[in-house]
Amino acid sequence: MSYIRLIGIDVDGTLVGASGIVPSRVWEAAARARAAGIHLVLCSGRPAFGIAVEYARTLDPDGWHVFQNGASVVHLRSGEALSVRLPLHALDAVIEQSRRTGRALELYTDTQYVTESASAWAREHADLLGIDFVLGSFDTLRDSAVRAQWLVAPHEVEDVMAASPNDVELARSRSPLMPDTIFIGMTRSGVSKGSALRAVAERLGVPLARTMYVGDAGNDLSAMRIAGHAVAMANAEDAVIEAADYVAGHVDTGGLADAFELALDVSFAHRLAPDS
Repeated sequence: MSYIRLIGIDVDGTLVGASGIVPSRVWEAAARARAAGIHLVLCSGRPAFGIAVEYARTLDPDGWHVFQNGASVVHLRSGEALSVRLPLHALDAVIEQSRRTGRALELYTDTQYVTESASAWAREHADLLGIDFVLGSFDTLRDSAVRAQWLVAPHEVEDVMAASPNDVELARSRSPLMPDTIFIGMTRSGVSKGSALRAVAERLGVPLARTMYVGDAGNDLSAMRIAGHAVAMANAEDAVIEAADYVAGHVDTGGLADAFELALDVSFAHRLAPDS
């Protein structure tokens, strides 16, 4: 059994690059890691439906996976979910802001999403997620939403984040498939990929020292900071590379496979735990 017992894996910019296709070398390395007893945990800002669930099933059909920047933690086989809803007053504030400014906002539950924006961005994002575009009223999901997400231009980021409610967690990310769009996810305060990774590790009985996390964007930092071994993709944001212990290859060349191979490397394991 590998010294590394759990690997958290981001999607956009880590598992999936500009082609939208996961390279075969990544799936092959993932299979070797799983065969070595490593839990492979998808850790995405994407929702727990659409193509993200298919990625999770390929990584581990019987495991725990993290969606919605930590607001949805789902066990695929049993359907058990550890979900944390957004405060209603925070939802009301961002809904009012969206209706006043016309900015594209999405609301998500564990199983549904809705937007009041008919913009090209909103439609393109639904296609990226592999789900049907759903135009409707935010009121239909207000009471059960676990995450809200803005779709904004780079020059709007500071204004949107500054106007956000104080008691929420904000996570900024990008996708190679929508390079001109910044996603600003909002979850309840204290809810992040990091809090979800900790919860999954506890459920599986894996010490954080024996976990690895691989990511590329700001919403990955909370998990990278608590994982025993943090890996940044070569295409990662500067802050992510600075926070990493190791740097893997570029997403478009299947660099995630490098992280899997590092976790499987016998000499690497010996350096980490020479007495194990």
